[in-house]
Amino acid sequence: MSTITPIRRALISVSDKTSLLDLGKALADKGVDIISTGGSAKALRDAGISVTDVSDVTGFPEIMDGRVKTLNPLIHGGLLGRRNHQGDQQAMQDHGITAIDLVVVNLYPFEETVDRAGVSFEEAIEQIDIEGPSMLRSAAKNHRDVTVVCDPSDYDRVLASLEKPDDAHELRRELAQKVFARTASYDLAISEYLAKQNAD
Repeated sequence: MSTITPIRRALISVSDKTSLLDLGKALADKGVDIISTGGSAKALRDAGISVTDVSDVTGFPEIMDGRVKTLNPLIHGGLLGRRNHQGDQQAMQDHGITAIDLVVVNLYPFEETVDRAGVSFEEAIEQIDIEGPSMLRSAAKNHRDVTVVCDPSDYDRVLASLEKPDDAHELRRELAQKVFARTASYDLAISEYLAKQNAD
């Protein structure tokens, strides 16, 4: 089994901010560079944790009320670039892409939104997360090199793995599987909601 690259750079973008500040502080204390978006970046910064905005990485502002912020090669190249692949590494060097080693993302609360009484179709549609699943799936595909977390209950396990990075292979694979299960259930909830709207 190859040696795992230590976590040096993390991307955090969460709707559920449970334990976010504890995670951010622990990562910062380990010298991990944190990039983040919107409310997550503000919460971390307000707690005195150093954060780089995604827009400073991409050179492009968040637009369309936050609908577009991370769909950029400088983000997804950092997630998908294989550390042991010469071509990927050359492409990253050529295009100024820096690797992202940890992704912490949880999704817009679509299921909770549509379960509330009186929610309009437009409100429901705005809770369909596009960028979150894209980042999660990119990181999960490249779980050999990237740790991906979609559930705050896994934060402590990830932090513990920082002490023993060579033992993190199984954890990364387990967390990647959890991501694909989560995005599948999320897409199913959206599909079922739209099917019900069509039937009505």
